Amino acid sequence: MKPYPNIDYDFRPSSYWDPSDPLMAALANVNGTKRRQMIRHYWQEGRLEDLDPNLLVSELNDEVRQQLGQIHPSFMGGEYLPHYLIGEVEIARICLQSTTSDVISIRARPTDDGKIAYRVVDEYDATFKLPVPESKQPLSLRELIDQLDHATADFGDLSGGITLGYNNANADDGQRESLRDFTCIESDFYPQLHSHYEHVFDDWVAEDNEPLKGGES
Repeated sequence: MKPYPNIDYDFRPSSYWDPSDPLMAALANVNGTKRRQMIRHYWQEGRLEDLDPNLLVSELNDEVRQQLGQIHPSFMGGEYLPHYLIGEVEIARICLQSTTSDVISIRARPTDDGKIAYRVVDEYDATFKLPVPESKQPLSLRELIDQLDHATADFGDLSGGITLGYNNANADDGQRESLRDFTCIESDFYPQLHSHYEHVFDDWVAEDNEPLKGGES
């Protein structure tokens, strides 16, 4: 992992089950990316009570989900993620600028022996493997980044883990700049996770623009 300035990689949440503010509580386990954006917008304007209660639930029923999909396919982003296990929370999410705004969700849940178990899910029932499936305490930012950068999936080689992997899978030579914003990584528990990966994607594009070794062009 390449560290970047002004990012506290040793930051570690005190808990995944004690939201630090009411907005985090309102967003907890809301699957849809667009709905999460709406909740934030209404909260910032002090009008959360004006938002349709059907949009505040973790998972939509089929009727409401279909209604949103008729507005635009991007409203489906995250809405087909698997059900949460008992006690499970989302600690980070990866949003793709695909046609249906696909989402990969990183989740944590308490185990019977007092540990924390992690899993990654997407909207296509893929199987992911993390380098550290359990820990005794919440991950530090550095440890979370290592989890994401070295995760593997059953649908093929994701060079760059689940962070750069989707960009790499779609990039042809000389076309990284057009994919600069294809992947967005964010977390309510790790405020600087997004900033770290913004630097990573900038570097990824810059590598594509570097002169070839030996002075070739």
